[in-house]
Amino acid sequence: MSSRSLRAFVLNRPGEYEVQDLPAPTAGPGEVVVDVERVGVCGTDVEFFTGAMAYLHQGHSSYPMRPGHEWAGRVAALGDGVDPGWLGRRVMGDTMLGCGGCRRCLRGHQHVCEERKEVGIRGGQAGALAEQLAVPASSLHALPDSVDAVLGALVEPGGNALRAARAAAPQPGDRALVLGPGTIGLLVAMFLRAAGTEVHLMGATAHSLAFARDLGFEHVWTEGSVPDLPFDAVVDASNAAHLPDVALQLVEPGGRVVYIGLAGEPSRIDTRTLALKDVQAVGVLSASPGLDATIRAYADGTVDPRPLVAATVSLDEAGPVLAGHRPPGAGPGPKIHVDPRLRPGPHRDRDWSPSRTPSGTRTR
Repeated sequence: MSSRSLRAFVLNRPGEYEVQDLPAPTAGPGEVVVDVERVGVCGTDVEFFTGAMAYLHQGHSSYPMRPGHEWAGRVAALGDGVDPGWLGRRVMGDTMLGCGGCRRCLRGHQHVCEERKEVGIRGGQAGALAEQLAVPASSLHALPDSVDAVLGALVEPGGNALRAARAAAPQPGDRALVLGPGTIGLLVAMFLRAAGTEVHLMGATAHSLAFARDLGFEHVWTEGSVPDLPFDAVVDASNAAHLPDVALQLVEPGGRVVYIGLAGEPSRIDTRTLALKDVQAVGVLSASPGLDATIRAYADGTVDPRPLVAATVSLDEAGPVLAGHRPPGAGPGPKIHVDPRLRPGPHRDRDWSPSRTPSGTRTR
């Protein structure tokens, strides 16, 4: 084990966390160590913070854990058997780490491997909320110079959104409705717009809808105000349990519904409606099959998700973000990034500054 140490954000149990000094990782056979430059805070991380994440109750995850799966960085060390060309490369990494030997993995579906690990999520695979991260070299995707750390940490959510947009199968002249203008929903809307689709968004708050307008989406609605228009595709990117059924009700017969959002409780749709409307329904899990295409889209400017990032904070400030606090001076976007190289700023609001228990464990 390395004698060096690193700073890492650790969740000890729901609502209880600390930034710890841990032994720095070493690269095992087939692995690399990455210097982490940027990490996105995701809704999945929030569910681990609150204890609501289903994997905790299914035995796939447990505390203590280190979250963080939307990341970008630079390869700092190589394990045995790794191509030397990776050293010093700027990279992001696939979250889903399949076993490599099962039928699903051999068919290129490692993201649904029954024995998979998920970086910062499942199977004890440490996440990227740390100064360094060890991952298999096989999970790496190189980033061109035009895709900086901000964009690199948006590749993973972008890959999910790209797959959802492709599942909507947009054709020239199509009209699509995206439910939920959060990070994923807005990214889906961006990819659909790039494909020439007339994009509508439905949201719940004036703030989120105003931000969508600022991104150039003029057709934005609340649930009660969606116009009676034929939507060739409806993408549910929300966490509301009733919206999968709303998506099915709103889609044009012969159209497509795409489910990428996850609610905290079971959702129900009437499959009779699905059949009688001759609708195609697709579920999307994971960015894995869409990562390279997302990197290309960011690199050539087809999609620019930078406005989604509202603020970048330090590891010490990650806990309040997970607890739902907005950093002072944050922009209007839905995404918060963490730069593990930063130290906390000298001035923070009382509500924002992490509190400490006598033991040093930060809680919210």
